[in-house]
Amino acid sequence: MSEEAALREQICKMAKSLYDRGLTAGSSGNISARLSDGRLLVTPTGSSFGRLDPARLALFDDEGRLIGGDKPTKEMPLHAAFYETRPKKTGAVVHLHSSHSVALSILPGVDADNMLPPLTAYSIMKLGKVKLLPYFMPGDPAMGDAIRGLAGKRSAVMLAAHGPVVSAKDLEAAVYAIEELEETAKLAILTRGANPSLLTDAQIADLVRTYDVEWD
Repeated sequence: MSEEAALREQICKMAKSLYDRGLTAGSSGNISARLSDGRLLVTPTGSSFGRLDPARLALFDDEGRLIGGDKPTKEMPLHAAFYETRPKKTGAVVHLHSSHSVALSILPGVDADNMLPPLTAYSIMKLGKVKLLPYFMPGDPAMGDAIRGLAGKRSAVMLAAHGPVVSAKDLEAAVYAIEELEETAKLAILTRGANPSLLTDAQIADLVRTYDVEWD
């Protein structure tokens, strides 16, 4: 199987897994993943993660021109901004409308610079700090501009009242990271107001140093 065929299959398989577990619903969510030659595979607009067809994924050349497949997601500005600002660290981008992440994004008192409280080691290891961005209308190119404004310093952001967006070195890593984001948001809501024991600054610093986490 060619690299492209294998990646097409992987995108559809992992998207269905996310859909089947309720991490996105209806026709929400989108995925992009880059081939070794710089071409990009992207889920089509209006498509369900539960019923993606590998042959119909949108295909872009290494200059960002659509060269095959169905019309891509309208959230391309999000994806393009990560590939542009983190070119050596981004091989895939995943965007979901997962419930707990969205719920946390619209609650008062959330730290916009680091929206996930340090409840476990794993969100820090896989995500670093997650920036909470303001609300944008879906498909608004300003979302991409907001990510570019971070100058490549964040691998994950949360769009208020919309959903998380995570970039990583490859598709598997991006999916695992966004799952961790959703689980940590769920924990944050479950423990909200209960005065949970958070990781200390020293414990966070040890994780950052040991796992080479981006944390500034």
